[in-house]
Amino acid sequence: GLVNQVVSQLIPAIRSKDDGFGSVERLGAGSYYEHVKISEPNEFDIMLVMPVTRLQLDESDATGAYYYLTFKRNPKEKHLLKFLDEDGKLSALKMLQALREIIKQEVKNIKNVEVTVKRKKAGSPAITLQIKNPPADISVDIILTLEVQQSWPPSTRDGLKIEQWLGRKVRGDFRNKSLYLVAKQNKKEKVPRGNTWRLSFSHIEKAMLNNHGSSKTCCEADGPKCCRKGCLKLLKYLLEQLKMKHTKELEKFCSYHVKTAFFHSCVTWPDDTDWHWGDLEHCFQRYLGYFLDCLQKSQLPHFFIPQYNLLSLEDKASNDFLSRQINKQLNNGFPIFQE
Repeated sequence: GLVNQVVSQLIPAIRSKDDGFGSVERLGAGSYYEHVKISEPNEFDIMLVMPVTRLQLDESDATGAYYYLTFKRNPKEKHLLKFLDEDGKLSALKMLQALREIIKQEVKNIKNVEVTVKRKKAGSPAITLQIKNPPADISVDIILTLEVQQSWPPSTRDGLKIEQWLGRKVRGDFRNKSLYLVAKQNKKEKVPRGNTWRLSFSHIEKAMLNNHGSSKTCCEADGPKCCRKGCLKLLKYLLEQLKMKHTKELEKFCSYHVKTAFFHSCVTWPDDTDWHWGDLEHCFQRYLGYFLDCLQKSQLPHFFIPQYNLLSLEDKASNDFLSRQINKQLNNGFPIFQE
């Protein structure tokens, strides 16, 4: 409720203060909206979505996930031209700075809730709000997102292999949805200029999680229950707890690694009968086995961009460390779940 109150006050202000942001809409993303939140609902991701008709996408590296964006001739979006850099690329940095300034001014006008804008984290695509809500604060990540009405780039062609799991038609429907790009700095760039954007599929991920059965009625009120989400929540919790214990060693990992491994597992075991509600322990161990295998090989392909490996070999030491910690838990009957 608090988050909605704050965000619904911010959006009209953002729209009116800068014509560049005149058409933003909000979209809830992340675990809270996918119903796989595991601890207190104290972290929210809100995507601020801006529709753009057409852009030229140029890959900024070999991952197929990061792009430079330029406008085609005579763009409809004249109001965005002021955010171009000297090479004519749409600058994520300029847009985020402008948005951050508006939000910083506007939170001062929010009555009866104490809201502050947290200091900028280098390379983070988010503007983070802190909402005072004793005993614990709520943090809200506002993520600037472009919604482009054009087909997905070639790097996604062999991704989203859900034919056996959710069906060919569903895959086609997903691929016909808009393309989302978030203002995310590519860490691989020698000189970060703040003009790269990363593909985002959170709208599709949310749809897959909320409609995850190979049969249409899986987990509906009167349908058969499966344990897919239960497994995902367990592994998310395991990683979260291990990260709290070994913050430095595991800083490279986030819940997206676990979620990606989860989608691959849903494809490997596509039937609802593979995830019987009563078989939670067996299913969890199987999914965990898949994740451990990925860690051991330092190989976890992005679910939508298969050429993009989320566990690179240069992080082999971290991958091995996490693998050892998980195996320790596995061999001792998961003491971390009892704590």
